[in-house]
Amino acid sequence: MARNPDPITLSELVRRAVEAVDPDNDDPAVAEFELRFEDADEPVTGFENLEERVGFGGDDEPAVTMAQAIVLYLAHRHDMVDDDRADEALLSLAAKAEFAGDPPQPITDWLNDRGVRV
Repeated sequence: MARNPDPITLSELVRRAVEAVDPDNDDPAVAEFELRFEDADEPVTGFENLEERVGFGGDDEPAVTMAQAIVLYLAHRHDMVDDDRADEALLSLAAKAEFAGDPPQPITDWLNDRGVRV
C-alpha cells in the first residue's frame, strides 16, 4: 500500500524561501526570518491564517517580504517545493500570486536587480 507523503512543515517552506531569496546567506534580515521559523515543524495545512503566522515585521525588507510571499505561494503549491526550476521562476510566480502581478515598487526594484520579471 502506498504511503502518503509527510505533510510539509512551515520550517521546510521557510528554508526553501530563504534559499530562493538569499542563496549566498548574506542578508541578516533573511537570516533572522529563517531563524525565527527553524523549529516550526507544524504542517502548513494546520494554520488558520498562515499569512498572519509568517508576518515578521520585515515589511521594509524586500527580501523578507519575498520570502514571506514564497512561503504563502508554496503552501498552496506543494508540488513546487522540490521543483527543479530556477529560483527566478519561483520568485516571479510568488510575486505574481502575492501581489496580483503588481508588486510595490521596492519589491519590483529588488526583483529587477535579480533579473526577475513579473
